[in-house]
Amino acid sequence: MTTQEVRLDAGATMDGDDAATPNRWRQRLPGRRASRPRGRDGRGEAGEPAIAVLDVVIPVHNEEADLARCVLRLRDYLATTFPYTFQITIADNASTDRTLEIANELADRLPEVAVLHLPAKGRGRALRAAWGRSTAPVRAYMDVDLSTDLRALLPLVAPLLSGHSDLAIGTRLARGARVVRGPKREVISRCYNLLVRQTLATGFSDAQCGFKAVRGEVAARLLPLVQDDGWFFDTELLVLAERAGLRIHEVPVDWVDDPDSRVDIVATALADLRGIARLGRALATGRLPVAQLRRELGHQALTWRRADGVGATPEASGVAAGPAPPASPAVPGVPSGLAGQLVRFVTVGIGSTLAYLALFVLLRLVLGPQAANLVALAVTAVANTAANRRLTFGVTGLAGAGRDHLRGLVIFAIGLGLTSGSLALLHAAGSPGRWLELVAVVLANLVATVVRFLLLRAWVFPGHRQPAGEAREPVPRP
Repeated sequence: MTTQEVRLDAGATMDGDDAATPNRWRQRLPGRRASRPRGRDGRGEAGEPAIAVLDVVIPVHNEEADLARCVLRLRDYLATTFPYTFQITIADNASTDRTLEIANELADRLPEVAVLHLPAKGRGRALRAAWGRSTAPVRAYMDVDLSTDLRALLPLVAPLLSGHSDLAIGTRLARGARVVRGPKREVISRCYNLLVRQTLATGFSDAQCGFKAVRGEVAARLLPLVQDDGWFFDTELLVLAERAGLRIHEVPVDWVDDPDSRVDIVATALADLRGIARLGRALATGRLPVAQLRRELGHQALTWRRADGVGATPEASGVAAGPAPPASPAVPGVPSGLAGQLVRFVTVGIGSTLAYLALFVLLRLVLGPQAANLVALAVTAVANTAANRRLTFGVTGLAGAGRDHLRGLVIFAIGLGLTSGSLALLHAAGSPGRWLELVAVVLANLVATVVRFLLLRAWVFPGHRQPAGEAREPVPRP
């Protein structure tokens, strides 16, 4: 077989002229008159090929062994079960084997298949190019190994077709998902998603599952802002969408790990860490137009109207105004809004204190009292500041988060001085037992808690005091 003629099983041939022009769309561009027909004869009502409603992109790099089998399986599944017109786009990124040749022959044989070739490697680069050029109302992608059960495809795209959601992702970590993979990949996946949630304050459960979809107008607005060309592309896109106030739909999937996966775990993990740091800096410094995106694309926040009519109107909020939520009762001599903040602060404080005590008791098994106190207090102090920032004072997003946590560390130092000082005085008076140490740190923590609340209210979050009786707006997810 020469390079001038390539055959796939018993299919049609592809001549050498077509093979020599990889940097163009083969057969049909996404969104043009291609894809699954409305009628059984492959034509629409007027005899013309139908417009693709869904464009499924399959990014590939050196996948000659699996490409034909997976594309044919996907095409057959969509043709028999998917109720809308579709197109499959093979996005080849810098393959050095026969992947591109096989993709071109598939496009020759199947009117639903198009091919895009990119000279540079990168899954994110391939998705940006394919989604960016598509004109389909909904654009999806899936890994070529089809690790995700295809029965999840319609639940994935249905909320986008209906207009209910803006993006949709398959998740292997939500309740209802069924996953078969080794413990190594399971641990790595869960640790990565936990890191993303903690560092970028995200709400989605699985950033890296290769099974996602996006509405066309959302893709057109977000893709130019996504910088990563590799595996971090998914995470960056989802974080931007969430910060813009877009609705992300999650579908628990059945997922079987591909034992032949050639992903370099170490290199990918390092690239992801660099991506998290870069994206965090961009969000913290305001280099990304999050506020503008929220105005252009985001859903209006749900609001309430007070009983006297003050507050958001149905026209402003997009929903009918409901009854006002119960306001914090006014307490004579207490500053407005303080009572509600105290309730939320105490709730957070109880959880922090229990966590501190558990850590202190466990660490005392291997560390001295001062070291155990330092570690336990440091861990719970960071979590306490984050929780109070969001829950007690209603501050969301990364803007100013670094400053807030820096001031929180100053308050931590004050608490450390109080608790460490109490332990030092206790040991200077004799050799106390563990229970006496525990009583001392609890009392010192109570004093430190009062100091913490006063400083958080007056110094760290001075501009976030919500007067009692005012209409409240639910805090949007960052």
